[in-house]
Amino acid sequence: MKLAYFDCFSGTAGDMIVGALLDAGLELEALQEQLAGIKLPGCDISAEKVRRGALSGTKFTVTSSESNQPHRHLDDILSLIHSAVLPGRAGETAEAIFRRLAQAEAKVHGTNVDEIHFHEVGAVDSIIDIVASAVGIEMLGIEEIFCSPIPLGRGTVEAAHGTLPLPAPATIELLKGATTAEAITEGVTGELTTPTGAAVLTTLTNSFGPAPAMELSSIGYGAGSRNNEAGLPNLLRVLIGRAADNGAVDSVVELSTNLDDCTGEIIGATIEKLLQAGCVDAWAAPIYMKKSRPAWTLSVLCRPGDVTRAEEIIFAETTTLGIRRRTCTRSKLARREVTVETPYGPIRVKVGKSDTSELTSSPEFADCLSAAEAHGVPVKEVIATAVEIYRKEKGPGTCSH
Repeated sequence: MKLAYFDCFSGTAGDMIVGALLDAGLELEALQEQLAGIKLPGCDISAEKVRRGALSGTKFTVTSSESNQPHRHLDDILSLIHSAVLPGRAGETAEAIFRRLAQAEAKVHGTNVDEIHFHEVGAVDSIIDIVASAVGIEMLGIEEIFCSPIPLGRGTVEAAHGTLPLPAPATIELLKGATTAEAITEGVTGELTTPTGAAVLTTLTNSFGPAPAMELSSIGYGAGSRNNEAGLPNLLRVLIGRAADNGAVDSVVELSTNLDDCTGEIIGATIEKLLQAGCVDAWAAPIYMKKSRPAWTLSVLCRPGDVTRAEEIIFAETTTLGIRRRTCTRSKLARREVTVETPYGPIRVKVGKSDTSELTSSPEFADCLSAAEAHGVPVKEVIATAVEIYRKEKGPGTCSH
């Protein structure tokens, strides 16, 4: 599995993320071709090597011929993304980032997502920064993203809404569930983390903290627009490499709430919405509460960047008045997926392995069920056939269940 670790020792911004990816091996010409489908007339992107303090990095720049840019709504931006043919899941990724950004802006300004109109982050450069980040991650084949604690910065900034404290209100809203930090060098002031940078990293990051174990293949530095005081290089560093064969360790947030006045139908529908929103897992378990009341515990596992959205769904869909939250560290086997050809059609098999051997393999039940229904046979027959064929193809030493 290919990983990326963003080291935010001097903060982060949208252009710094793209610059770091370019510096780590993303080809500018290929990125330009992919972004050509975004219908923003008079828009041009470029990159150049620059120095920030004692280090060099890549500065990503977006220029536009629009002198007075419109204040775009979320639907306007999503339409621009939908109109482009972007590689892989890049379009979905960019859309998820903007939706998260819209939720933060709406919360700060006391309105709803449909009514919010973006100011700075609705400008051409911010739109391109976010879409280019999503495209770059897809083009580099990055499958999981990790991030260091994110510096907050201090002072004030001038924005469309006037003078705002730092971190900007939208930025600090986006950082809910993430790990934050003070600037490494004392005396550094100003905006270290922008809303665009916070939106990208908190949407995509699996875990905040130390870098995961990986075999490094490339390192890149993305440059910000200015030099920081106190000599701290205004750069964002990205480390890219392959996860160790024994899997990885990451952090997830577990949310849970007890429900004694909520129907099973509502809980089931809530679980479906949570999974559709990108949560890692969701389930319900029967319990007894005070006064011997039968009840349910609704539990959710989600990435730190998805906590706010998951809690919004739980509060909106259930009768709960409170949600417990705890951060969990989990160990994961290295995973891969293979497809075996059976008399009932192709069946995917999920495989988990350590650094020395394969430990588990299991046919994808959805594939087996569809094949069983199509051929009018019991699903257990399809499962058994897929297991047998997989074992024959992979030879002795495999473990299936």
